[in-house]
Amino acid sequence: MGEKGAKLTDVSTQAAEDLQSRLSTLGDVTTKKMFGGHGIFESGKMFALVDSGGTVFFKADETNRERFEKAGSQKHARMPYFKVPDQILSNDTDLLEWAQTSIVVARNAK
Repeated sequence: MGEKGAKLTDVSTQAAEDLQSRLSTLGDVTTKKMFGGHGIFESGKMFALVDSGGTVFFKADETNRERFEKAGSQKHARMPYFKVPDQILSNDTDLLEWAQTSIVVARNAK
């Protein structure tokens, strides 16, 4: 998901497919093309996004926002999503744990 009018890129598509594959053990993880990027869903609830540049963001609220802030993550515009730090993306165990937390956030969102 990127800027309004952004075009879908191969980088975004590849990053979304990679993320979907790596997180498949967490449940029914799917992707949907949205605004030049991709929404990442688990059982129909969006918990992550990949922007048109291939950057991965996870959903955050008061339960996990501090974790992202301490890692120096940037928020995605006005949306409640924060960039997943590179050190988390490079470690499957950490990635799964951070994603699971964001799935819970998405499920609990109103």
